[in-house]
Amino acid sequence: MASRRKSRELALQMLFQWEMGQHPPEHVIATFLKNQKLEPEVANFARTLFEGTVGEIKNLDRLVREQSEHWRPERMAAVDRNLLRVALYELLHYPETPAAVVINEALEIARRFSGENSVEFINGVLDGVRKTLAAPKS
Repeated sequence: MASRRKSRELALQMLFQWEMGQHPPEHVIATFLKNQKLEPEVANFARTLFEGTVGEIKNLDRLVREQSEHWRPERMAAVDRNLLRVALYELLHYPETPAAVVINEALEIARRFSGENSVEFINGVLDGVRKTLAAPKS
């Protein structure tokens, strides 16, 4: 499923560009994906993850705040913050993808784009949310 990882990486990069450049999502998609030579399924999943994450940014940031003691998303490294956001979006909206796969993919992407300390932090936050989602509702 290397194409799924590529989509996740592209979504992360678009989120970073969106946040740093403060451009509308449509502009980011048009400029970022324009020169990429991608299979349609890779581009479509990347676009879906990106647009969905942007659309739910407040809810995703709330989840991050609830699971990251003493760390507000604004204080996190931009790569870590956006990787958490896109992974959380996928955890919430793609139940057919096992949570362990989503988390593992996020950790592999963190190893590539961030640092080792970030990997542990991202794992803790995502696993905490996973446990919350899996907890029986009372």
